[in-house]
Amino acid sequence: MIAHNRRVLNEETDLLPVPVRRERMLQLITDREFVRVSELAETFGISDVTVRADLASLETSHAVRRVRGGAMPPARGARPEPSFEESLVEFAHEKQRIGEYAASLVQSGMGVLLDVGTTTTAVARALVARADLERVTVVTNGLNIALELERAMPRLTVVVTGGTLRRLQHSLVNPLATVLLEQLHVDIAFVGCNGVDPDGFTNINLPEAEVKRSIIAAARRAVVVADGSKLGQTHLGRIARLGDVHTLVTGPSAPEHEVRRLERAGLDVVRVE
Repeated sequence: MIAHNRRVLNEETDLLPVPVRRERMLQLITDREFVRVSELAETFGISDVTVRADLASLETSHAVRRVRGGAMPPARGARPEPSFEESLVEFAHEKQRIGEYAASLVQSGMGVLLDVGTTTTAVARALVARADLERVTVVTNGLNIALELERAMPRLTVVVTGGTLRRLQHSLVNPLATVLLEQLHVDIAFVGCNGVDPDGFTNINLPEAEVKRSIIAAARRAVVVADGSKLGQTHLGRIARLGDVHTLVTGPSAPEHEVRRLERAGLDVVRVE
């Protein structure tokens, strides 16, 4: 019976996209606490070399810990991502400049989607500072962002998506977070990420990546805001391909060669000073 189940799973996973395969691999490791490389290779119908590459990617995201012969969940107390408060002080001036540029793209009467994160928080603060803006509706899945925007009410109408609270980022995720997003079509969305390379935009947290995908799908124009440290990085959760996003706004810390790689791949990159 076990062999039959593995054969069926192999048939189902033959054509899985890499991010989906890694997500399922992570679930197995989390559920069983230790899984051997050979077991993962048999389960997913891939080579040991491919399994090790997947595990290396998962370990980079702090999602698993590689040990001799296999992988297990991270050590107790290990953190897969920095908290909002920790990230807030990193590249603070650069994020401020990115936020100001992004806010300049908003006009009175627009509908705006504003994702969670420290760079999108800078966008929120810049929107509040735009005294010329009126009748702008901002929908966000970030509790801290809603509080930032509250200062500009009633010039700005603030809508919170609802959902399950993630304390680490003060974000709202599924279940329920995307229910509202599926009913929207806004003028512009500002989305954060943990990584971007020619293969696309990624995030360290899978539930947040899911919401980010819905935000992009609900916008006429999608703008990713990310400080330069995110360029050249990849993480577990896929957000979007480069072609799904209109513009990346980044800062002076962005490596020149990474900017060129993205531009050659067809992405419009704005690097603020």
